Amino acid sequence: MNTTLQHGFDWGLVRSFLAVLDHGSLLGAARHLKMSQPTLGRHIAELESQLGVVLFERTGRGLVPTATALQLAEAARGMEAGALLLERTLSGVQTQTNGTVRITASVPVAVTLLPPLLATMRQSLPGIAVELVSSNQVSNLLRREADIAVRMVRPDQSSLIAKKIGEVGLGAYAHRSYLARCGSLRKATDLLAHELIGSDADPAILQGFAAMGYPVTRDAFALRSDDFIVQWQAVRAGLGIGFCADYMARSDPDVVRVLPGLLKIPPLPMWLAVHREIRSSQRIRAVFDFLAEALPHVI
Repeated sequence: MNTTLQHGFDWGLVRSFLAVLDHGSLLGAARHLKMSQPTLGRHIAELESQLGVVLFERTGRGLVPTATALQLAEAARGMEAGALLLERTLSGVQTQTNGTVRITASVPVAVTLLPPLLATMRQSLPGIAVELVSSNQVSNLLRREADIAVRMVRPDQSSLIAKKIGEVGLGAYAHRSYLARCGSLRKATDLLAHELIGSDADPAILQGFAAMGYPVTRDAFALRSDDFIVQWQAVRAGLGIGFCADYMARSDPDVVRVLPGLLKIPPLPMWLAVHREIRSSQRIRAVFDFLAEALPHVI
């Protein structure tokens, strides 16, 4: 008997062999496996060819296993048990809500919004550990730098699933102590006469001024930093007027909006992006669903 199997050998052939052995005919085995008789017949012929033996004798009463088939049956059933155990193990991995989920978000979102939400999530999903990547750089979900991303721009990769969960309001803000010292503002052009807090390399604020018709340069900023948390803390310290998300300003009652109703800054969309593996990973799905439900209430 040739016991050396070819590289094309697969578990499906053994599965077909056991079905025929148990049901005594191609018809009964085909019904059990929900496949056609010709396909099942080809499986048996292929297995016999690979093993170099005859497994069944064709008689008028069906297929009768040869002595060799009966000898192989025990080993085949061991393979069947192993395959079923593997299927159950993989199913458990895919459906379990235990494990680690890696989330990436901009620095303000990661510092201000996510910690309270993750504290709540921990109570309902205690088996999930979170790796939180706090970065203004867009992590690449396709390279698995993260499982879930909170982004201010919609991802354009077709293999990602993205859900818009709301819009982040933006405004100009100052601490009460600064306004008491430097005076209030009545019109948008008054901004140019005040101490401003802005970015260093990021052109977004300068582009905002240009859109309003004010060709401001970075020299107009008394403090320049591309770290939004630094900008926010400078506003809180009374250094000047800064531009930040409304959800950040709500965290300090002594920080007030400047020129409410007069200064219109377009909101930023917030997107929740995830790799398509969400369809087979229960823990990623659980975290995605939680954030999709919770984030709109805090932005």
